[in-house]
Amino acid sequence: MRVLVLVLGLVVCCTATQVKQCSNIERSIDDLNQRVSIGSCEKPPCRLRKDSVVNVILKFKADHDIKSLVNTVNANILGIPFPFAGVDGEDACKDIYSEDGNTKVGCNIKAGEEYVYKNSIEVLKIYPRVKTVVHWALTEPNGKDVICFEVPARITN
Repeated sequence: MRVLVLVLGLVVCCTATQVKQCSNIERSIDDLNQRVSIGSCEKPPCRLRKDSVVNVILKFKADHDIKSLVNTVNANILGIPFPFAGVDGEDACKDIYSEDGNTKVGCNIKAGEEYVYKNSIEVLKIYPRVKTVVHWALTEPNGKDVICFEVPARITN
C-alpha cells in the first residue's frame, strides 16, 4: 500500500492555525499546527462569522504523482457531517498553485515538488449559530485522503 507523505507549510503571509491531523492519515505531519492558515484564526475555536468568506491556505508536497483531487469539507454537528455548500465535493485541482502561490498548476502534481492549495468557504446566513468541528480533506478518486485536518470552530453572527 502506498503511503503518501505530505508536508504542509505555512504560507509566509498568513497566520498559522492550530489544527489536528485526521486519524485516517497514516503518517504524522510534523508541526501541522504551524502549517495551516484559516483566515485570521490562530487558536481554536475559530470564529466563522455568518455572511463572510474564510480563506484556507496551505503548502504541501506529495510522495507520488496526483492527477485528481476533490474537496471534502464539512462541519461535524452532533456526530453528523454537514457539507459546506460550494466547496464540499468540488474539484480541488482548480485551487492548486505552484510553490510561489501565484501560478495555477491544477492537478499535475508531481512527487517531491511543493504546491500551494488556496480555497475559501462561504459561511452562509442560514447556517445555525453552533460550536462544531470543521473537517477539511483533499481526497483522491479512490477515496484516500491526501491531506486531512480538523479544527474546532464556532459559527457566529
